Amino acid sequence: MIEPTFDSDGYPTDETLEAIEKWNKWDKPKEFIEFVRKCWSYPDRFIECKRDTYYLSTGGWSGNESVIGAMQSNFVFWSICWLQSKRGGHYWFKVKNPEVTNG
Repeated sequence: MIEPTFDSDGYPTDETLEAIEKWNKWDKPKEFIEFVRKCWSYPDRFIECKRDTYYLSTGGWSGNESVIGAMQSNFVFWSICWLQSKRGGHYWFKVKNPEVTNG
């Protein structure tokens, strides 16, 4: 897995945001959410609240808002994993690995 990069002020770089926008490894969606977690400032506002359900709060920080914007630009992620948003920068996502079947 690639690692996110940050500028001198701690903001995710354009390359990191582009990696989120263009992420296409959907056989392992947990890798995506872990990549996003590494980009997130205020780790106490990035919570796995129950199995496979994540709560993210931007905390009003523009770097986190840029990450959310990149996530929204990833059509596959947003259409499959987004559950709800609330005013004030609050988001819930359902992210789980696909079922593996033998046969």
